[in-house]
Amino acid sequence: MTDTPLPVATPATALPQPYLLFLGDITEPAYAKTAFGLRDWAPERCLGEFVLPGARVSTGLPLLTPVQAKAAGARAMVIGVATPGGRIPPDWVPTLCEALEAGLDLVGGMHARLAAIAPLREVAARLGRRLVDVREPPAGLPVASGRRRAGKRLLTLGTDCALGKKYTALKLARAFAERGHAADFRATGQTGILISGAGIPLDGVVADFAAGAAEVLSPDAAPGHWDVIEGQGSLFHPAYAGVTLALLHGSQPDVIVVCHEPGRTRMLGYPDFEIPAVEEVIDLAIRLGRRTNPGIRCAGLSFNTGALPAEEARRLMAAESQRLGLPVADPMRGGAAFERLVDACLR
Repeated sequence: MTDTPLPVATPATALPQPYLLFLGDITEPAYAKTAFGLRDWAPERCLGEFVLPGARVSTGLPLLTPVQAKAAGARAMVIGVATPGGRIPPDWVPTLCEALEAGLDLVGGMHARLAAIAPLREVAARLGRRLVDVREPPAGLPVASGRRRAGKRLLTLGTDCALGKKYTALKLARAFAERGHAADFRATGQTGILISGAGIPLDGVVADFAAGAAEVLSPDAAPGHWDVIEGQGSLFHPAYAGVTLALLHGSQPDVIVVCHEPGRTRMLGYPDFEIPAVEEVIDLAIRLGRRTNPGIRCAGLSFNTGALPAEEARRLMAAESQRLGLPVADPMRGGAAFERLVDACLR
């Protein structure tokens, strides 16, 4: 389907699995997006979860200690959270060592490299365990060329972080394929890479090469082929707007879908910053995206309505669709609203 081989992270099939998902002691569900993503999109690889005292987040999987997970057949413990800055708290290190001692390898997707943490490196070397980091970009990425490429591209953009860009891209790629269109999900973050087995962690790429990485991620393709590209961050985010802009310029999307969580009023982890209106995101994305693709358009919006009752969510999305003149759907709820969004993307 593509003329250029895609960079491959450690393939999901080559990782030691099944997994025990580690959620640490987090209290904010949005930071557990890696654990939730694996639970929802690779359930056959997940045996259970392990949490520390004080944790208030759960995937709903069986609670297992590393020893119990090993006895049940687990081969690795995956750090299932993404904390701000991607750091591993020092007080987690003894627990991670405990997993190694129990016979499990460690798989990490944070900016902190497992092998750079001396106690983990020493225990893993002594026991012959693997430390696997999936947030490691491939070598030799180019500076962006700005050259237009064959094929079709869709990029999910958000009003904030951790509100459904990955899930939306996965659901749209699946819907396109079910309708007979050649389509690939292109992962740009650690969870997407763990799910799909390939991709580039955009937020781990040196800034000068980030837009070039997005070009590499979505090379020339057949005219009818769709790359459905997982978005990152937000153009309005005070910390992560840079990776979003690089992804927008480098992926050169023909279509964008804006993702939003109704009821979220402040940026996750940045309470001094308000969530922008969806109209602002659409307008800014179109103006910036025209730099590398003058034909860019917004097909519609994806709402994360998981916190709302079904009928309330339906009424809200119908009202917003009428107000904005665009399809609005929750891909996880599916239904006629989602089919209208798919129609708008493919037109």
